[in-house]
Amino acid sequence: MLFNSIDFLIFLPCVVAIYAILPVRMRWMLLLAASYFFYGFWKVEYLGLIAFSTVVDFFVARQLGKSERADQRKLLLIISLCSNLGLLFTFKYFNWFLDGVLFPIGILSEGTLNAIQSHWKLILPVGISFYTFQTMGYTIDVYYRKVKPERNLAKFALFVSFFPQLVAGPIERFAHLHTQLFKGSKITYDNFKHGARLALYGLFIKMCVADNISPMVDQVFGAIESASVGQRLLGMSLFAIQIFSDFHGYSLIAIGTARIFDIHLMDNFKSPYLSQSIREFWSRWHISLSTWFRDYLYIPLGGNRSGQLRLMVNILIVFIVSGFWHGANWTFIAWGALHGLGYLIEQRSWNSAAATRSIPGLFRWFITLAIVVVAWVFFRSASIADAFSFLSFSPVNKNLELDIHHLGIGFALLFLWSDVVFGRVGFHQWLEGKSTFYRWVVYALLIYFIAGFAGTVNHPFIYFQF
Repeated sequence: MLFNSIDFLIFLPCVVAIYAILPVRMRWMLLLAASYFFYGFWKVEYLGLIAFSTVVDFFVARQLGKSERADQRKLLLIISLCSNLGLLFTFKYFNWFLDGVLFPIGILSEGTLNAIQSHWKLILPVGISFYTFQTMGYTIDVYYRKVKPERNLAKFALFVSFFPQLVAGPIERFAHLHTQLFKGSKITYDNFKHGARLALYGLFIKMCVADNISPMVDQVFGAIESASVGQRLLGMSLFAIQIFSDFHGYSLIAIGTARIFDIHLMDNFKSPYLSQSIREFWSRWHISLSTWFRDYLYIPLGGNRSGQLRLMVNILIVFIVSGFWHGANWTFIAWGALHGLGYLIEQRSWNSAAATRSIPGLFRWFITLAIVVVAWVFFRSASIADAFSFLSFSPVNKNLELDIHHLGIGFALLFLWSDVVFGRVGFHQWLEGKSTFYRWVVYALLIYFIAGFAGTVNHPFIYFQF
């Protein structure tokens, strides 16, 4: 079920209404049923995958809570990691491993590859990378005794499947989310107002900004050989805005929907395109994922505690794995590696107080933005060859007749301006300080824009494919 669909527009008010009249002790049960319905509405067969991850990690964590033997605890953790990563590999990376690794190096013949792929056709489950990482994080926290294991399987199932953030995050931590789900909050006016504002603004960002510039991006990246230098620059710039507005819009809808139930999800974006370094960018972009990799991969690898060379290796590993997390394609690995190299270069160049004072902030911002936008070309391209062809800016055979959507560009510029404003105080806080008349004018405009100027094609959220 998509947030930007009529189905969700019917689903959410029904859940809110029933939640408000149910006894406190039963409200979490409604959220669990609603979460499984929400996911099963897309493909009911794949509910079994969520159930599998839930059951495995529930019982692994219970045994971790009882066991004191180091070898047994490590074995239990390995079972959890192998189960979840095995699901990811099977559904997300198996075909790519055959086609992108084994076939090119000659281990598989073309006939064998075709035979396997003809009998192995699996649809990538929506959100599998998100909920497997969320439940793995829980098991790792139990292993390190940071949290105590949940004793109720159904309650743990709600933590794994909570519908606002199930398919594209934010990736929540057990210690932050679990208690909130069972505190028996009421539907209050303040929570409803706060949540509805964020959700409405998120819908505007997704439907009016991302969906209106998506056709132009598709045109340029779909006809690289015909696109001029100016058109390619426009295409890569618009994709940077599209992916930000698309994912930021989803996150705001998720955070706003959860807030209606008085559940506070973590922020996922903080004006990332204002960053003056790659390090700062990743402290502002997809924050729930970057902090997940920091806590569950970078620190266990040794972080910065084992010398400069090991630090550099650890950083590259984290960025490359982060890229691979996004998709089964060499383009995503290249995207992650570019961020890692940019991080290391700037660390050696201006990551000190003296260098920061000597290098103008505007220059650091421009270089950071250039690295990020160029890296997005690899993220968006179908292959490494396409990405290099795009960035070669070689002469074209003929000019692409690009269908410029001026309204979409106008919405994009409005969004960038608003992100600067709301990056300091947040949309809810900014609007809260206005008069009642002003607030309702903003609501009316957002609804008007969504109803009248949403993209003509209802594009799926980009991060649903991850």
